[in-house]
Amino acid sequence: MIRISEIKLSLDEDESLLREKASRLLKINKKYITSLTVFKKSVDARKKDDIHFSYTVDLTVSLDEKQIVSKCKSQKVSLAKPYICELPENKRSSPYRPIIVGFGPAGMLAGLILSEAGMRPIILERGKGIDERKKDVNRFWKERELNEESNVQFGEGGAGTFSDGKLTTGIKSPYIRKVLEELYEAGAPEEILYSSKPHIGTDRLAVVVKNIREKTERLGGEVWLETKLEKLIVYNGFVHGITYTQNGVKKDMQADSVIMAIGHSARDTVEMLFDLGVKMMQKPFSVGARIEHPQSLIDKAQYGKFAGHPKLGAADYKLACHGLHERGAYTFCMCPGGTVVAAASEKGGVIVNGMSDLARDGENANSALLVGIEPKDFPSEHPLSGIYYQRSIEHAAFELGGGDYRAPAQLVGDFLKGIESKSLGNVNPTCPTGVTLTSIDGCLPPKVTATMRSAIVEMDKKLNGFNTYDAVLTAPETRSSSSVRILRDEFCQCNISGVYPCGEGAGYAGGIVSAAVDGIKCAIAVMGDEH
Repeated sequence: MIRISEIKLSLDEDESLLREKASRLLKINKKYITSLTVFKKSVDARKKDDIHFSYTVDLTVSLDEKQIVSKCKSQKVSLAKPYICELPENKRSSPYRPIIVGFGPAGMLAGLILSEAGMRPIILERGKGIDERKKDVNRFWKERELNEESNVQFGEGGAGTFSDGKLTTGIKSPYIRKVLEELYEAGAPEEILYSSKPHIGTDRLAVVVKNIREKTERLGGEVWLETKLEKLIVYNGFVHGITYTQNGVKKDMQADSVIMAIGHSARDTVEMLFDLGVKMMQKPFSVGARIEHPQSLIDKAQYGKFAGHPKLGAADYKLACHGLHERGAYTFCMCPGGTVVAAASEKGGVIVNGMSDLARDGENANSALLVGIEPKDFPSEHPLSGIYYQRSIEHAAFELGGGDYRAPAQLVGDFLKGIESKSLGNVNPTCPTGVTLTSIDGCLPPKVTATMRSAIVEMDKKLNGFNTYDAVLTAPETRSSSSVRILRDEFCQCNISGVYPCGEGAGYAGGIVSAAVDGIKCAIAVMGDEH
């Protein structure tokens, strides 16, 4: 197979021209190209007067490929091998079925891999199935009635289900492609296989999650919804089973391998592990707010005269700067044409996140504007101090918002001036539980707000209009990542043998793909554990 990179197509050119341009670069007649697939596609918007698509393609030819590449003498052309995910042999001989706690991205892929290996895992998910979960989430958004076991954080698919479904990641792993292929097979759009910024969209995620569950069950795995892990049964440093609650009844089950893919919001489960003596440490996390602009403003800033072109869709951005107090500030999980999400999972707390549908056709753009929090900023040296710090911010936001799950919000211009907002401008906030106009200084730490103010001014120099007066800040965003890392060894086990901390909740991932990859890693570790 031959791989060619940096093939340029203008916005008005059709992808059918890729074959012609590839043959010209290879100096062969295009009739000899037997297949051509897009490996990667990205928008090159570095020059506002020359916005175009850049492609990397894989193709096969009915000629000597090695000879063609050597004669071509172009750095854009190379030989490549088709991707094949080869999983190791299953060496496990235990009579007990492996247990997975949590059915978010990490738990889903761990369960799928173990099911493919014939190990018939049992997956416990404390929340409801996707259809009932969506009803509970919509009830919370409309009526502000929170179900602490079925919400944006808990339920089939995990927290990622109510997000933009972004699949970008900073990690490098041979299993990334495996994750993307499984998601595509389950109903995600084909473009996730080649887009430089792949995303599924909230509306499509529900279908994908359900299809992955059904595939896991066809392969012999079981997903127990509305089933909550209460504790691990431990003796002499080894896990011997679990206690769980199902249909209001507590039960025990023997087990010698438990993958803890609990997500970053299962704080009660983390406390249970801590009480059992599981070793963990404080981990940096971030705090900030969601910033909303008109999507048309972002499109114009990024695409200039090409803004609104049907092939480009809604523009995104990714910004970072070094602010005050030696703290970094950055945008995270930018949702073009999306909405701010009320994402509480505990009564008396307010948190926000962002999401968008596949079409990304909403009126506003939103992104988290976050400031790094280091363990030295935590109230104490207790390993769970970061959790308590997050919770204190969320509780303060609940009170500031009016005590009914409305989120505190403030115009960017008022925030920069340090004055309380009294009325909205031309940006309508999208948080579904509603907002209370106030000063978000009332719930965010002073060091965070000081850095945010500095960052907004600096980021406007990189993205014109970022500091527009009427843009809306909705607070707080506290759960972009876990504030705890559960320590594990090279075999992915913690200090209790047979327990595998996994994914975002354990501090080893930061997004859908990295969590799913970590799920695969932990599943492979279970497969290699010879009992």
